[in-house]
Order: sequence, then structure tokens, then C-alpha cells
Amino acid sequence: MGSYNRNGSRRVEDITAPDEGDGYTQYVHKVRVPPKQRPFGEIEYLAKETFFHGTSLGGFKGQPIWKKLLLGLESIFPIIQWGRRYNLAVPQDLGYAQLVNLEPQFGLYCSFVPPLIYALLGSSRDIAIGPVAVVSILLGTLCQKEIDPTNKIEYERLVFTATFFSGLTQFVLGFFRLGFLIDYLSHASVVGFMAGTAITIALQQMKGLFGIKNFTKKTNIESVLGCVFSNAKHGWHWETIAIGLSFLIFLLCCKFLAKKNKIFFWFSAVAPLLSVITATFFVYITHADRRGVPIVGHIKRGINPSSLNEIFFTGQYLGTGFKIGVVAGLIALMEGVAIGRTFAALKDYNVDGNREMVAFGAMNILGSITSCYTATGSFSRSSVNYMAGCHTPLTNIVMAFIIFLTLEVITPLFRYTPNAILASVIIAAVVGLIDIPAMIHIWKIDKLDFMACMGAFFGVLFASVEIGILVAVIISFLKIVLQVTRPRILLVGKIPRTNVYRNIGQYPEASRVAGFVIVRVNSPIYFSNSNFVREKILKHLADEEEQFTEKIQYLIIEMSSVTDIDTTGINAMEDVYKILERREIQLALANPGQVVLEKLHACKFIPKIGEDNVFLTVADAVMTLEPKQQP
Repeated sequence: MGSYNRNGSRRVEDITAPDEGDGYTQYVHKVRVPPKQRPFGEIEYLAKETFFHGTSLGGFKGQPIWKKLLLGLESIFPIIQWGRRYNLAVPQDLGYAQLVNLEPQFGLYCSFVPPLIYALLGSSRDIAIGPVAVVSILLGTLCQKEIDPTNKIEYERLVFTATFFSGLTQFVLGFFRLGFLIDYLSHASVVGFMAGTAITIALQQMKGLFGIKNFTKKTNIESVLGCVFSNAKHGWHWETIAIGLSFLIFLLCCKFLAKKNKIFFWFSAVAPLLSVITATFFVYITHADRRGVPIVGHIKRGINPSSLNEIFFTGQYLGTGFKIGVVAGLIALMEGVAIGRTFAALKDYNVDGNREMVAFGAMNILGSITSCYTATGSFSRSSVNYMAGCHTPLTNIVMAFIIFLTLEVITPLFRYTPNAILASVIIAAVVGLIDIPAMIHIWKIDKLDFMACMGAFFGVLFASVEIGILVAVIISFLKIVLQVTRPRILLVGKIPRTNVYRNIGQYPEASRVAGFVIVRVNSPIYFSNSNFVREKILKHLADEEEQFTEKIQYLIIEMSSVTDIDTTGINAMEDVYKILERREIQLALANPGQVVLEKLHACKFIPKIGEDNVFLTVADAVMTLEPKQQP
């Protein structure tokens, strides 16, 4: 029998190569770029993920003068070598505590106990544990809706309760190996959520950056901007603004230089602590606090006090703490596991996701009874560990020791730290969460993913953090439902001079075989999509009959991608068979999987269509059935 090309003159160029053994000429078909399916113009690839690659410092030979000096100081004072890795923690911890509406020392508490627990149970060699911006703003936003932060004792109790249940959620997910639940937040949703949260956090820092005393408790963009500009005449403090903006520009410049040249990476890492020290010293010697510059004030000295008796195990806030804890725990888990896997991939080792969940859960449960709020992996600190060449979780123990010294000795020195510098540190830290190249990349690859990304972004920005999470989950779930209920049912043709059958939409040169309609089902066949699969197969058959004059005698269903089929799906296949039987068209199956084949045999479907009409490949089916066609 002959074959017909679907698009006439378009044929692939022959590519032949002589065989060394018998001179046989073998045809190799070149796989081409698929034709464009959507009317979007070409956009140059902009998303380039930046990884910081570094090695430990070597000898003095060949090093610039400044590095030789640094190496010399490190050989005399080893604390310079390992201590600089953790200077980022202190200023961030002080600032992040304010996002949760807690006193500054609570941020330091979160970098003391949780890292010690993680070092014992965690599997990542690079991740650094502590408070992070996203979880801090989420926890603070949800808790202040239930209890006014001015009610200090009750508010702290709710935070500790939420932290306990966040840890319990993480522990249970890891122990029962239920980590797949966090996958309902797709990468695109996370990109949008992180960007929206970063802007929300930065806007919240306008209070400290501008010295505004009466600031809104809402987090949506219109409320925050309205509050900022309504205080422009009498609420802004120019000295505070000068301090905040000057150090913010300095920190952003350091980050920019670090991205351009990794030589400046350590300078960027030192910049936050250097800024805090400089600003604190400036305020102290100029007595700027007496002229209205808001300062941190007294920070309680000493390590974490017990908070076991402060957790709500009964009462009206038990359920509230549970709900907040579950949300915060899932977000913290998602961020922490993602960071751990990222750095594990860079160093070519594996991170056990379920073990990580157990470690996060244990550290937050124990953290909740030692005055900590929910902690997780910090990307900025983990980057420092990675660049420093850290190889074990021991780095978390060293960081905890630095925080211990800070709590016991250094905290009084931060009394005159201006709130504006902490706001600057936080803004500079969260800027990196806004990944515009990733958004552009998502737009180029998948428009539905981009909708999820923007849904999460605008949900956080114009509503609230929890609404952004809800929108992200709903859109991601709808995408899953859409893909399951509307799978791709493709018309397949033969690639010229081969026995390969592929999608004619991807390979326009593929030709149909006269008398055959060949379709491929690209998903399991379940109750949710069985009607669609049946109707789509019959529609392809009707279109082929309308387009070509010869009688269709065989319908071949290529089932290599059908990983499973349920009873509703089997009923749909039986309906297709009955319709074909009435029209005197023979049904054949190609490459059904073991599970599918067992179910089709169990329901006696295979005997109906005939054992001889089940084939390993489409090529085998065509080669066997083509000679049997009626003229």
C-alpha cells in the first residue's frame, strides 16, 4: 500500500551514512526544532541562574597583596577565617525579629538552639539555619490578626504555640514520608510568592527607614503606601532617613559588586555587620537618639529562656496557633528543603528530603520551648557557607557559638543601633528574592505557570501573605486538574525512511499510512478524563475520514504513555471498540504497559479485540496489519 504526505512538498532532507561492514546505507533522521505553536515572537533567553562557585584559600603564592595580608592575619587569628562566615546572622536576626513584632533578642534565640538541633539531625552540609524574612513576615502577619502585639505576653505565647505546631507539622510529614504535599506549590508559584513577599517586607521597613511612629498593621501595598505618604509632612524624620538611605545604598552597591566579581563576595558578606557597627557608633557619639532617631534600645542579655509553660496547649488560641503553625511550617519546609537541595546539587551529593523534614520539625519543636519562633534554612547564610567551602553541618554549631557569645557578651553594644539600619539590612537582604529573569523565563516556557506566578505575586502584594499562598495553591491545583482532565491525544505519522512513528504536529514531514489512523494517548486514562479521551480519539478518526477518500480500516492506539487505567477508562475503551465495530474498523493497541495490560485482560477487553491485535510497537502493528487490508 502507498503512503501520503500530510503537507505535500515538505520532505525531510535525506541523511545517509555508509556502513563499514557491508556497504549498507543507513538513513538517520535529523530531529529538528519543533515548529512554533503560539504566535509569540522570539525572546532572547534572559534567565541565567547565578551560582557562586568558590574554593578555599590556598597558599600565599600568586595572591594579591590584600589577600596575602588577610591570609597572614588568619594564620595568627583563626577566628577571622571562620568568624566572618557568620557576621551576617546578627544584623539579620535583629531585624527579622521586628517582622514578627518581637523584641530583637528573639531573632538571636532562633540562631542559637535550632542550628544545634539541625547539626545533629540534618543531612545538608551547606544549609545555615536561622530566621528568614518570608517566614518572619508570615508569622507576624497571621499572629497580629489574632492578638495585638502590644499585649506582649499573650502575643509571645501565640507565636510560640504556632512555632510548636509548625515543627510538629514538619516532623509528621517527614516521619510518615508525606513530603509530596509541599509539591502543590509549584516553582512558578514560589517565584511569584517570594517576589510579592519581598516587596511586602521592604514596604514594611518604611516604618524604620523613615522613622514613622504610627504605622499601619496591614500589609497590602495600598495601605502601606497610603500610610507612608500620609505621614510625609509631620511623620518623617530626616536624620533617620539619611542614616537609612545612605547605608541602604551602600549595602546594595556591595551586593551589586559581589555579583559582578566574586572577589567582592566577602566584602558584601561583611557589609551588614560593618553597617550596623558604624551606624551604632555614629548614633552613640552624636546622641542622635535624643533628637528622635529611633534605636533598638535595651536587648535582654543571656541565652534562651524556657517557654514551655507559655505554649497554648488548651484554650481559645490552641486552634488558632495550630492553623498558623501549619501554614508557617509548610512554607518554612518548602524554603528550607529547596535551599538544601540546591546546594547539594552544586556539590554533587544527595539530601534526604524526609530526613530534612524530621530535622526541621525537631528543631522547631525544641525551639518553641526555648523562646524561638519558626526557623528554617537561610539562602544568604547558606551562600556564605558554600563560598567558604564548608563541608559538614558543623558550621551550624560554630554559628550557634557565635550567637552564644553575642547573647552573653555583646548584646549591650547594640543598644544604640538605629532601627533605620536594621530596615536597610532587611531591604538589602530581600531584594534578592525578586527574581525577574526567572519570571521572564517562566513566561517564555509556560503561560499557565506564569499565571500561577502572577497570581501569587499580586495576591501577596494587594491582599495579604496568606491570600497569596492560597491563590498560588489554587492556581497550581487547577493546572494539575486541567492537565489530568485534558490530556494530549496526538495524531501519529511515519517518519520517512524509518520505522519510527511520531507526532505529526512536531514532525510535519511525517506521513500517514493509507487505511490507518494512529493516535497516541499521553496520560493515564481515569474517570476524570475518560470521556475526553474517547471523544478526542473519535474526533481524530472523523477528521481523517473527512480529509482522505480511502476507507479507514484500522485504528491503532499507541499506549506507551498510558501508565494506568481505571474502570471508567476501560468503559471508555469499550465504547470506542463498539463504535469501531459498527463501522467495520479494527481496533489495535501498541505498547500497553504491564499494569494497563493486566487490567485489560482482567476485564476481558483483550479477547474482545483479539490477542493478535496487541503489538509491541506501532511499526509492528502497521507491518502486520497492512497486508490484511481489503482493497
